[in-house]
Amino acid sequence: MAHQHSPLSPRRAIAPIATIAAVALLAGCAASPADSDSGSGSDEPVTGGTLTYLEYQPHTSLYPPAAGFYPNGALVNNITDRLTWQDPKTLEIEPWIATDWEVNDDDTRYTFNLRDDVTFSDGTPLDAAVVAKNFDTYGLGNTALNLTISEAVNNYASSEVVDEDTVVFNFSAPAPGFLQATSTINSGLVSSETLDRKLEDFGAGSGTEIIGSGPYTISAETIGTDLTLTARDDYDWAPPSLEHQGRAYLDAINIVITPEDSVRIGALTSGQADYARYVQAFDEPQVEAAGITIYAPQTRGVNNSLSIRFTNPLVSDIRVRQALIAGINRQEIVDTIFTANYPLATSSLSQSALGYKDESESLSYDPDTANELLDDAGWSLNSDDVREKDGQELSLDVYVAAAQPLSKQTLELASQQLAEIGVKLNVLEADSATYTADIKDPLKTPLYHSMVGRADLDVIKSQYYTKNRNTLLSNDATLDGLLEDVASESDPDARLAASAAVQDYLAANAYVIPLFEEPQVYGAASYVKGVKFESVARPLFYDVWLDK
Repeated sequence: MAHQHSPLSPRRAIAPIATIAAVALLAGCAASPADSDSGSGSDEPVTGGTLTYLEYQPHTSLYPPAAGFYPNGALVNNITDRLTWQDPKTLEIEPWIATDWEVNDDDTRYTFNLRDDVTFSDGTPLDAAVVAKNFDTYGLGNTALNLTISEAVNNYASSEVVDEDTVVFNFSAPAPGFLQATSTINSGLVSSETLDRKLEDFGAGSGTEIIGSGPYTISAETIGTDLTLTARDDYDWAPPSLEHQGRAYLDAINIVITPEDSVRIGALTSGQADYARYVQAFDEPQVEAAGITIYAPQTRGVNNSLSIRFTNPLVSDIRVRQALIAGINRQEIVDTIFTANYPLATSSLSQSALGYKDESESLSYDPDTANELLDDAGWSLNSDDVREKDGQELSLDVYVAAAQPLSKQTLELASQQLAEIGVKLNVLEADSATYTADIKDPLKTPLYHSMVGRADLDVIKSQYYTKNRNTLLSNDATLDGLLEDVASESDPDARLAASAAVQDYLAANAYVIPLFEEPQVYGAASYVKGVKFESVARPLFYDVWLDK
């Protein structure tokens, strides 16, 4: 018998789990309402004004399946709607563009009933036909346009348009993660014309041409410098469970790219800007002292980690991988470089992630054991105190990952720690083209620094599966099979067990060095109200208002 979901009755919006800061750098004096969490002024939201938001990095793509990078996601999150809404606190899946849905017993057929009053910003209707085209593209890809398959959509087979407001999706195997996938930015709904673009036509410079149905549109863009989001006056289809309905409160948002920490933080603390992403850990005290509120929502997925590319001969021996884990003092890294907003990782998954299992026993810092393991594996110290075997030093390269907080400092401290057991860790920096090429080669990059956020069990498959991100550059068929179980197991308890089995396997094989649970850290002035995030810490601007 199929299980059915009916729409929930409207209720008060849940308080944000974390928040960001707004800025007036380009906007000058923006009209300002008040946030219920801080500051003084009116309790009633005020419509109008321009927010200035400082972003650490420029976006790279607005194709939803390729929008996981946080600068991409912040844009897609605010210019598109999704079929469903995931409550950022309870993680419950609720109606949005879909008013209700039905799923068959083995999770291979999903039927969605849609609202009939939604339009894209170009005036075209958001109906079943365009929803079907979106998911046919996201589930199957489009090789002619180089549009890639979404890592959030597994086992997709086909769509059926029943009528203007009803669409059915069929799967070749159980797809229990699909309902949550329909709530993610990777499933942001865009117009039919937008889906006819090539992948490269979703990149920087194309923002004003990407048509969504969300509360904002991109009205201006200077590549690598700034973008302007403008509120849609006719927007009136927010998730029903939100208290706020109708158009967004702000008139516009100026997003300014400010890669220099000192410039970004200086603008925020001096009042030139309202809201900023990527407040570095070492800047948190200064920001708080200036009366700026720090928000650090967790990303609820695969932790900030080093993936060990075990196909590289230098780390193919499990004893070497175990020694690397035992030789890195992860607690010292957290205590020295970060703040309480960055908890020590105890598994591949964050403790706030669905399916988390504690793997602490396999992650202990133990340099004596590390030395014994390397001795047993035949790696001896040479005259330079570097481990050597058959004339080759145990010298490993790792690239600084620009998207990861304080990646260089983290890797440099890990390098100092590993030197104590005779392992040379070479911390490299490169331009984006070199970095992108080299991280695909296990011989050039035996260790890879990354994370991924998603509030669903499928997140672990996204990170490690050979046909998804494949951060291990794996050839391990057993691991692939375990990951497929996570994505294809219909029984909820069995699916949780499958996720635990993956975490056990990664730990038992010493494939991953989890470092810390990664938040996104924002700073917002006290007059920036209604700051909220979606379930993995991307900013929601819909409820933001200014109280100046």
